Amino acid sequence: MFYFLSQFRFEFFPLNIFKYITFRAGMAAVTTFLIAVVIGPWFIRKLKEWNFGEKPVLGGGREAILGEELKVKHGTPTMGGLLIIGSIVVSVLLWSDLSNPYILLTLFTMIWLAVVGFADDYMKITGICKNGMSSRTKILWQLLLAGLVSFYLYAYLDISTALDVPFIKHAAINLGAFYMLFVMLIVVGTSNAVNLTDGLDGLAIGCTLLVALTLAILCYVTGHINFSKYLLIPYIPGAGELTIFCTAIVGASLGFLWFNAHPATVFMGDVGALALGGTLGIIAVFIKKELLLGLVGGVFVWEALSVIIQVASFKLRGKRIFLCSPYHHHLQKLNWRESKIVIRFWIVGIILALVTLTTLKMR
Repeated sequence: MFYFLSQFRFEFFPLNIFKYITFRAGMAAVTTFLIAVVIGPWFIRKLKEWNFGEKPVLGGGREAILGEELKVKHGTPTMGGLLIIGSIVVSVLLWSDLSNPYILLTLFTMIWLAVVGFADDYMKITGICKNGMSSRTKILWQLLLAGLVSFYLYAYLDISTALDVPFIKHAAINLGAFYMLFVMLIVVGTSNAVNLTDGLDGLAIGCTLLVALTLAILCYVTGHINFSKYLLIPYIPGAGELTIFCTAIVGASLGFLWFNAHPATVFMGDVGALALGGTLGIIAVFIKKELLLGLVGGVFVWEALSVIIQVASFKLRGKRIFLCSPYHHHLQKLNWRESKIVIRFWIVGIILALVTLTTLKMR
């Protein structure tokens, strides 16, 4: 909304400030942070009144492994992701260029996945289904979304189907029509990876913050013709506007972390985790940093891989590799304190973010 005020800068020069992505990105972060921090206490009280409390699902041997840890969290308000997503939507509507197709597609992706996550959370909380929506149903909805977005990219936005290869100058892998399948894999994979990581106070939201901040920088240089030329990365007109979306996620993450830090007074639930994960994935697709997403989001990748490895090992060999999965639960069983696990995962996330940014010059 404020972006369009820049059109009147010739009549009133101070309005020119709304033209700049850097200013609007900073204000988007401040807006989401303030919304989350100011509304947060009231929202958490409402979640308690509605009895939207965490009801950990035990099964598959988890009673004996993590029973006590999960019981401690029983009753803590969940679905705090509504606060995160709501603040991001408001901020993006206020500060971004709403005629930008990348902004609209990212909003569409986030809201779609938030609805899927909300349905899953609501089913668990209200007892409609103890385990919530089935994994197959969730993945089908995620695939449908990813299919629609990837088809639109391929058919209407004429986005490149080549993957930019980090570390190698002018290297690219052209997937052709198979690029649509790759986009679907990215969106579904990141959405579920963040959801799997969301198991300890502040873990998922802190790592999300780091990935979003890194993507904000990548969006800005990708959408800036001079920077992209200097760094030898693909220039994508309009992609710079996604910087505002990323910083909105950063501000919302900081605001939510205010309440989600150990001991957490609210959890984000699937409504937040699925939406944030898929949003980060689709942004990486838009700016052609799909392969770098695997690096900067290395914590999410490892958490998801630990589950895949555990399940595959148990089905093929009848033995578990980890004491429990995802990996953060394995560390709990090694008697690591929750806060220690979270902070060390954050440290790893920071290092991965720095390495990701250095790839811009390592070509």
